[in-house]
Amino acid sequence: MTDQHTALDAALEQVFQAARAHLDTVKAAQGRIDDDAVWQAYVTLNNASYAYDELLLDAFGEVTPWDVESIDPQEADERFGVGAGGVDGGEPDDPHPRLVSVRQRRDYRVPSVAALIRIAEAARRQGAPPTEETEPVTGVGEAVLELLQAGDGSLGALDIPELDPLDGVVTVHEVGTPLDPEALDVDDVDAAFRSAPGDEIVGRLDEHAYLSDDDDAVTEAEPIGRG
Repeated sequence: MTDQHTALDAALEQVFQAARAHLDTVKAAQGRIDDDAVWQAYVTLNNASYAYDELLLDAFGEVTPWDVESIDPQEADERFGVGAGGVDGGEPDDPHPRLVSVRQRRDYRVPSVAALIRIAEAARRQGAPPTEETEPVTGVGEAVLELLQAGDGSLGALDIPELDPLDGVVTVHEVGTPLDPEALDVDDVDAAFRSAPGDEIVGRLDEHAYLSDDDDAVTEAEPIGRG
């Protein structure tokens, strides 16, 4: 076997190792966006694939189906803000907190319970398989929950004529530990909104909804500083 063939076999083995390492890193990240280790493993796999492709072209005039270009790891880290400072490019000794909790409450008046339940049942039927018979919605709370689920949890799903928005409040906190919904006691519904020792409230926005002559809701935000 020639030195060229030996180098080609070694380059292919590097692709295998880089692909396995990339997969292991992706699994370990569990879906985290912009994970530093995943990005570094991606660059390693990209460059191993590029090197193999170049050697294959030199040896046999053939190419792989991988359309890749070499990536300079250092330049990539600088461009995308990945490295010692993390994804956001901050310095390792950055004094600013990196975890923020946004908490919101908004109240609604229900002009017609029957109308609200009808629209919630329609949303439930739309989200169910065509052959599945859905259960009726039995109350206001269940109706609102059904609409939120249909809207992927967004409060925008409640911007409907069947609900009149009232006042609300949004608070922003700097926190030390992220929320773990699985660890919450199902009977303690307020636990997710209580501050832990060391958490600090940055401020709040008071939402005031006014009904105009055309019954259009207008929301005003009133910022309140750090306290």
